[in-house]
Amino acid sequence: MESANVLPAFSLTLLAGLATGIGSTLALLTRKTSTKLLSLALGFSAGIMLYVSFAELLVEGRASLMAVLGEKAGAWAAVGAFFLGMLLVAVIDKMIPSTENPHEIHTVEEMDGTSESHKSNLMRMGLVTAFAVGIHNFPEGMAAFVAALTDPGLGVAVAFAIAIHNIPEGIAIAVPVFYATGSSKKAFRLSFLSGLSEPAGALIGYFFLLRFLNEAMFGLIFAAVAGTMVYISLDELLPAAREYGEHHLSILGLILGMAVMAVSLLLFM
Repeated sequence: MESANVLPAFSLTLLAGLATGIGSTLALLTRKTSTKLLSLALGFSAGIMLYVSFAELLVEGRASLMAVLGEKAGAWAAVGAFFLGMLLVAVIDKMIPSTENPHEIHTVEEMDGTSESHKSNLMRMGLVTAFAVGIHNFPEGMAAFVAALTDPGLGVAVAFAIAIHNIPEGIAIAVPVFYATGSSKKAFRLSFLSGLSEPAGALIGYFFLLRFLNEAMFGLIFAAVAGTMVYISLDELLPAAREYGEHHLSILGLILGMAVMAVSLLLFM
């Protein structure tokens, strides 16, 4: 692990987190949801996350654990961490109501409303979603930072996957806040700030956890993050893409996402 990688690693994590601002901008520039584009984008995001999880994160995690624990014990540890990552994100999602969960995608149209009670509910939804995004993004930021420290190429891939995933989360925050307040500035600001939990996770990892990070810890983190990304892709992104009635587009997006991630990993090898 090179100390010279710290600033680039933090920069990658910051950019990934602030992708929520891209999502809010896309939402605020339109008054009508393109279901075809949304289906394609959700499939694309799932493709990126699935490919980087199975082709890189889980492989890297298993290799690190096997180097420390031995072939058999390391392989079991990687599998355990992988499914533990799935379990953790499943528990987090279970604790957050579906209407306020950043992984539940909504359209612009269904958020519109004029009554004061509706506006109050929308504002609450936006605030809770922003908080939920912060909870989800904090460990992701730590994982992206650690990945970039150990392997800059892998760090770019993980940060890119997280950034794409954060775009629909930005939409989920900005849309209800905009319709509740009528202020695009407030909607963008809240969405933008929620992404800061990503670099916050990186800072915590650097100042408080770095001393405990070793080959085994890297392996566990990589395998757990792989499990998290696979769960989000299969449980949230792909089902949401199919709900919009564009099954073939979601699969096309999935394949394109995998292809883009595969090429980017080869370029940064």
